[in-house]
Amino acid sequence: MAEQKEAQVEAPAEPIRVLVVDDQELFRRGLTMLLAIESGIEVIGEAGDGVEGTSLAATTAPDVVLLDIRMPKRSGIEACLAIKEAVPSAKIIMLTVSDEEADLYEAVKSGASGYLLKDSSIEEVAQAVRVVADGQSLISPSMAVKLIDEFKQMSRPERDHVPGLRLTERELEVLRLVAKGMSNREIADALYISENTVKNHVRNILEKLQLHSRMEAVMYAVKEKLLDLP
Repeated sequence: MAEQKEAQVEAPAEPIRVLVVDDQELFRRGLTMLLAIESGIEVIGEAGDGVEGTSLAATTAPDVVLLDIRMPKRSGIEACLAIKEAVPSAKIIMLTVSDEEADLYEAVKSGASGYLLKDSSIEEVAQAVRVVADGQSLISPSMAVKLIDEFKQMSRPERDHVPGLRLTERELEVLRLVAKGMSNREIADALYISENTVKNHVRNILEKLQLHSRMEAVMYAVKEKLLDLP
């Protein structure tokens, strides 16, 4: 019996199944080849447009989908919505050259868990795949700043609104670091607490705000003036 237990503990985890959708064939093939050699990641398919990507996602049910925004037939934003409807469990990472706030905003609204620029390194892309597969969100730090700026602008007409839901000081501290695009591990290191404690704080934040993702929490917090922003 003990030997059986040991065998179960040492059994390798299932690889993260990834679908790559990008209309630039050279970029798509290169990314697919580089991800294929990353530990714990398996590329299960690739597609050259949003329609093909949605269809392939529906038949293969990937864990993570890497989506370009600017694509023929169906944009990445439209494909994100369609894929989330067809495969709710799939996590979406937008991988794009667009650093436009509007694209970031639409991606978040459409259910994307990550937003990376194409100048990211393969290590950063692979890490993003692992992070979102684990249920977290991740965006490029430069885009995290733009996300906050976007919702600062949106919140200005509502300066007199007083939010009914309040977070603890520690939860606000965690939320500020989430807003900077930091992962649970990075937040844990910054606050000298365990990663599990960070996960608990994030879960409590989402429950209190009745939201579904980390990025939605940041959007809500900025709109409701829960963060100390200049």
